[in-house]
Amino acid sequence: MKFGYTIIYTEDVTQSIEFFENAFGFKRRFIHESGYGELETGSTALAFASHELGKSNLPNGYIKANGDKPLGVEIALVTDDVAAAYTKALDAGAMSIKEPLAKPWGQIVAYVRCPDGTLVEICSPVS
Repeated sequence: MKFGYTIIYTEDVTQSIEFFENAFGFKRRFIHESGYGELETGSTALAFASHELGKSNLPNGYIKANGDKPLGVEIALVTDDVAAAYTKALDAGAMSIKEPLAKPWGQIVAYVRCPDGTLVEICSPVS
């Protein structure tokens, strides 16, 4: 068993992928007309699927990420320069949840919410 990918259900797959390209520098792997796309993020892909596809996959429904509060799930992106990545994400349209701060274990962590509602932790590597 290995972790293959995370899928975020969103209103607009192309817009979500473009945001992650602009805010975090990821490259597009592909977007399919069925309402599904992936980014190159390393060994595990970050993927997006339309709510229409989500309805067909999950017939009993699900909670959309773009509600009033973020879901209790986050995507963690690791970088050596949290402050610069945080600023770049805000410039690309993310909403600040928490500015960069040092954790007791030495890691720098910030939180943003993407236009599609996805909660993202921007963090330095754990020492």
